[in-house]
Amino acid sequence: MSVRVHQLVGGAGESNPIAADRLVEGAPIEMTTLEYERDGKTFVGEWSATIGAWRVRYDEWEFCHMLEGICELTADDGGETKRFNAGDSFVIEPGFVGVWRVIAPMKKRFVIRYA
Repeated sequence: MSVRVHQLVGGAGESNPIAADRLVEGAPIEMTTLEYERDGKTFVGEWSATIGAWRVRYDEWEFCHMLEGICELTADDGGETKRFNAGDSFVIEPGFVGVWRVIAPMKKRFVIRYA
């Protein structure tokens, strides 16, 4: 029988510093807990980071729901800076290139989908 409903129960996370070649400011540490994966294209979990800023480039869709903290995303194409606080939700589309800045230590739930 195929399972179509999956309870997300957390688990052990993986903690890493932001790679030096992406770092803009500070010494942020990120932690990712992957709770669901399907076909190497869909991922669901929880992610957190300490204060700092780094470069990002998205080839995937990502839905985020902020649980704690404050972050800002600034696109390289001259778009305005978007600030998100605990309780906010947002989507990042493929092709976004810019800077992810953590203003206050943050935690988010995410769903990532690669085409």
